[in-house]
Amino acid sequence: MARASARAQTAARPGPPARGPHAKDVEWRSFAGDLANTRYSPLDQINAANFNDLEVAWRFKTDAFGARPEYQFESTPLMIGGVIYTTAGSRRDVVALDAATGEILWMHREDEGQRAEVAPRKLSGRGLAYWTDGVEGRILYVTIGYQLVALDAKSGLPVPGFGVNGVVDLKQDDDQDIDPILSDIGLHATPCVAKDVVIIGAAHSVGNIPKTFKNTKGYVRGFDVRTGKRLWIFHTIPKKGEFGYDTWLDGTENIGSGGVWCQISVDEELNLAYLGVELPTGDEEGGHRRGDALFGESLVAVDLHTGERRWHYQMVHHGLWDYDTCCAAILVDIPVRGKIVKALAQPSKQSFLYVLNRETGKPIWPIPEKRVPKGDVPGEWYSPTQPHPSKPPAYDVQGIDPSVLIDYTPELHAQALKLIANYRIGPIFTPPTVYHPEGSWGTLTAPNLTGGTNWAGGSYDPEHHIVYVYSKTQADVMMAVKNTDPAESDFDYVNMRAAPRAPGKPPERDGFRPGLLTVQGLPLLKPPYGRITAIDLTKGDIAWQIAHGETPDEIRNHPALKGVKIPRTGRAGSLIGPLTTKTLVVCGEAGFVTTPSGARGAMLRAYDKATGEEKGAVYLPAPQSGAPMTYMLGGAQYIVLAIGGGNYSGELVAFRLPRG
Repeated sequence: MARASARAQTAARPGPPARGPHAKDVEWRSFAGDLANTRYSPLDQINAANFNDLEVAWRFKTDAFGARPEYQFESTPLMIGGVIYTTAGSRRDVVALDAATGEILWMHREDEGQRAEVAPRKLSGRGLAYWTDGVEGRILYVTIGYQLVALDAKSGLPVPGFGVNGVVDLKQDDDQDIDPILSDIGLHATPCVAKDVVIIGAAHSVGNIPKTFKNTKGYVRGFDVRTGKRLWIFHTIPKKGEFGYDTWLDGTENIGSGGVWCQISVDEELNLAYLGVELPTGDEEGGHRRGDALFGESLVAVDLHTGERRWHYQMVHHGLWDYDTCCAAILVDIPVRGKIVKALAQPSKQSFLYVLNRETGKPIWPIPEKRVPKGDVPGEWYSPTQPHPSKPPAYDVQGIDPSVLIDYTPELHAQALKLIANYRIGPIFTPPTVYHPEGSWGTLTAPNLTGGTNWAGGSYDPEHHIVYVYSKTQADVMMAVKNTDPAESDFDYVNMRAAPRAPGKPPERDGFRPGLLTVQGLPLLKPPYGRITAIDLTKGDIAWQIAHGETPDEIRNHPALKGVKIPRTGRAGSLIGPLTTKTLVVCGEAGFVTTPSGARGAMLRAYDKATGEEKGAVYLPAPQSGAPMTYMLGGAQYIVLAIGGGNYSGELVAFRLPRG
């Protein structure tokens, strides 16, 4: 695509007076604070004794950035040299703000026309990246239309020597033919910048019914941060003759997706980047990709400068549950049998924490292969076994059986038993099954298809070797249905989440309909619906677990629960990730609720990181929608997070303690 078809706009004004870093200033230089993706800061000015005293220092509303407001604002901002950098708005603009006041310093926009309008990954994405050689500073981000842009961090102007006028077209030089406008490829994650290399992954359309199994392939590439020149490419779907090709029984030529849509971690000392690869097409149907199909749902370590595979670990063989590698691996140095080992901890949609030696890929604790059930979908291929970590234990509900069903009252539990009798149930990795209106309505599964844990991932306390991870507890249904519309999809069977449309009245049994997983409007599974788990990596055990989030109004006020004592249930959400500081775990709630003050909104909560005891909470007018970060500037600690959802458009909110 010719560069002339895109128009770059940058509005700038003079920044604040130049100032060197304050003696106690602490920055936040990457999406999760560091390349290890720990989302940890040693700051403790904000602590258990004063968290309730936090005040709003500044707010930044994103409505003016784009043709319409954005309600899914997922960015985690950076703070470098007293400046906040973030993506914002429905056009994915880049803005620089004064970190003390929130005042805008400059903004940049790439106008991409139709290329952005038809892109699969829209809105502001999850943020941007920063690079410096000590003299020059650059901001790097990926546009909606899948272009890599380098901006001067001081002015916001495109860097002339990078790509073409500051832009690298990511739809070119990708070892495949990609339509410059209509191709199904994009990215929400931030670039990963380590040393002088920029690593870019790929993402595709979201949805249960993929249009074609011959989708664009989600290869990963490394680029020179100074010039934008491609340095290497890693084929996440291996080509003939490459390692892993023989795990595909029908070859890889006609299979797509398989991108790395999550954040990427890097160990600069080992010179390794850790790529979390998603499923090849499709998410719940695999008849066209028979075999274990590397590198689907794998963690792959590649050389930072060459992209050469060093090791891989496949967490799900021939996945059928949409259990993509959803977030960055957390790089941890932990004591194992008397010595410190370079390891990584990978949270997952399936609510396992996979702990591996990051030099070799070998499990720290055994991960045996266990036999799993087969399904009945014609033409499907089933792996006979799946890896099951022996340690740490699963940190959320896995599989469906009577013990995990709603039990507020015996009557509700009895109704739940009737509901699940319409489906196949079983342990984790029970596969999708064919929907029969007069027979089984498919398979129930937990965690649901978005997790467990999702893209926000976890955080890590390096002092005590504890990972903190949010997860949600929700059931899901997988109904395999014969595809009757070749224009919608070229798959033989597609996965439905509700009964397919058919003439006449939808099937109903005991008041239940296919795909509706509630009992009198209440969740099928018992709480907590959202939880934070502290996992001790010195032992491989759960240190503590708490319900995160106040009980939803619709449960507190439900007539069937009148007079029933209900402890805090937590709330389910996919956009939740915790921040860890010297003493606290800080995390905002999912969803709206009536708060203690009577206002509708959510709370930003702080927990003692050693015990999980709640130490404070402050009001948010909307739920957390991007993971929180923290920094110290001018002697004051700030906590900043993106909020939004419902009818509340995206906003950054910065908290600090009262002055004086």
